[in-house]
Parts: sequence; C-alpha cells; structure tokens
Amino acid sequence: PQMPHGHMPLPSFWKVVEDTLQQSSAQLRTFSQIFETVTPSPVTQPLTPAEERKVLSLVSKHGPDKLYQVTSNISGSKDLDLTLLRGQIVALLQSADTKGNTNRWLVDAGGPRGFVPAAKLQPY
Repeated sequence: PQMPHGHMPLPSFWKVVEDTLQQSSAQLRTFSQIFETVTPSPVTQPLTPAEERKVLSLVSKHGPDKLYQVTSNISGSKDLDLTLLRGQIVALLQSADTKGNTNRWLVDAGGPRGFVPAAKLQPY
C-alpha cells in the first residue's frame, strides 16, 4: 500500500513529518500540564495502625505543627541520611544539617533520626 505522502518530494515529506511531530509534542505538553493540575501530586496514603501509633508518638513528642509527610521515596546516601518511603510521616527536629545546609533537614522518623532532603517533605 502506498503511503499518502509517498508521491511527495523528499524535503516536503520530511517537513510534513516534522510538523506532525511538533504538533504531537505540543499536545503531549498540554496534556501533561492538565494531568498535573488535575491530579493532586502527593497522594496522602492511608496510614497503617503501626504508622498511626508512630504519628501519635511524634505528635506528643514534637507537636502537630512539626509533622511532615514524605512526598517521594528517599534513599539516604550519606552516613546520617535516612531512607524513607513515600507517605511516611516524620517530625522536624531542625531545618538545617550540621553544616547549616537548609536543603537537608534533621527529622525524627519515629525511632531513627537523620537527615532528609527538605524538598521531599510537605507539611502533614
């Protein structure tokens, strides 16, 4: 079967291909923007009873305004970094690390304490 553009001179054919690709990529961009607006980005997951107990102990120790939820999985790379799963609740101990870097926060994860990237936390 003949392609509809088979009879075109090659440069015009490539132009058609290029235009089509640009159009689809623009549509894709629009779609992903709509998708991001429609879906609330961090999904608040229901807590397990164990998590709930942990949250209650964190609240009693640190107060409710110190609680943060992890928005995406964190794998600690440095010595004092915590490895946490998305949806976990932590309490903020200090909004900077030992060197005063405010991108890494010291948190209490209901037992282990360590540093996590501030960008991956949202107020709970």
